[in-house]
Amino acid sequence: MNFLILTHVPHIYQNQKWYGYAPYVREMNIWLKYVDEVTIVSPVHQAKPSAIDMAYQHDQIIHKAIPEIAFINFSRALKSLISLPLILFTLYKACQQADHIHLRCPGNIGLLGCLVQLFFPKKIKTAKYAGNWDPKSKQPLSYCLQKWLLTNTFLTKNMTALVYGEWPNQTENIKPFFTATFTEAEKEPLKVRDYRSALEFMFVGSLVEGKRPLFAIQLVEQLLKQGKQVRLHVFGDGVLRPELENYIKTHQLDSHIVLHGNQPKDVIKTYYKTSHFLILASKSEGWPKVVAEAMFFGVIPLSTRVSCIPTMLGHGERGILVEADLGQAVKVFNSYAEANFKSMSIKALEWSQAYTLDRFEKEIRDLILFEENRE
Repeated sequence: MNFLILTHVPHIYQNQKWYGYAPYVREMNIWLKYVDEVTIVSPVHQAKPSAIDMAYQHDQIIHKAIPEIAFINFSRALKSLISLPLILFTLYKACQQADHIHLRCPGNIGLLGCLVQLFFPKKIKTAKYAGNWDPKSKQPLSYCLQKWLLTNTFLTKNMTALVYGEWPNQTENIKPFFTATFTEAEKEPLKVRDYRSALEFMFVGSLVEGKRPLFAIQLVEQLLKQGKQVRLHVFGDGVLRPELENYIKTHQLDSHIVLHGNQPKDVIKTYYKTSHFLILASKSEGWPKVVAEAMFFGVIPLSTRVSCIPTMLGHGERGILVEADLGQAVKVFNSYAEANFKSMSIKALEWSQAYTLDRFEKEIRDLILFEENRE
């Protein structure tokens, strides 16, 4: 089977291997265990792989490069529009030659893939929609169009779209799904934390506006002002790092907040094992891996009510749900007692450890084999 991946994720070629963003490639390597040949259509970056990149594990990979597109300003939009005919032609030819078309959504290339796949109604198709599938959420027009095309059973044939969370009134194209990071072998008994002494907080994610890393810093700052012993470890990098560094220095938080930058999975895992809380006040999410990862080791998430996060947190039984309001978040956090935290930690671990990579791989294998047999 020739398995085609259409994605906006930039790829890097080095030492006869293709590299990409590690969480995405780690997942795709599971899919690729069950296919003979792989074709990837994506942009290419001329750079060395970073700490957050990893290599595909498959020996039959063909890569077809396309220009990166974006519409963030007039210049980029003009270049993107000029590139569209070439991109559409490349996508069409790749779909022609594929046995299975796999779309990575949402994204600009995902949108174009959603349009091109309409011309191949008999081909097997899957899509991974890694964004917020909540029908009531406000999203960009391009995201809404992708969701509409994936859902529409009249236009989109032979499609199984994997989405995060269970939502009412979905078509047969839509399959509720999950993602995972850790294996059955990595399960550990709960390490009971002491919530009466110094509290360790974590933030894991890109340092960008949508993830609200400053909110995490300011929340810890407010707890410090109340006389609590707290410490925050920030993992990730991004355009906001200089601003955050300046804030930490200006407000004399250096001894309480550490910016670690991008770190490998195993490094972050060691902090999951000892930390008390994870702060994630995102504006939007799909299935936030960092929340499930933290819960896997009994870390209690403190998160905004976006996408399927309320369901992940058992609507408050397995974590703390807050609004994106600093005062309200601090008040909610302070309303919990030590006994609440211990109960949450146990429930968080029990829930998350049901979603292992072993289970994820079985679901993917069954999906690929089912689609092959359906053909």
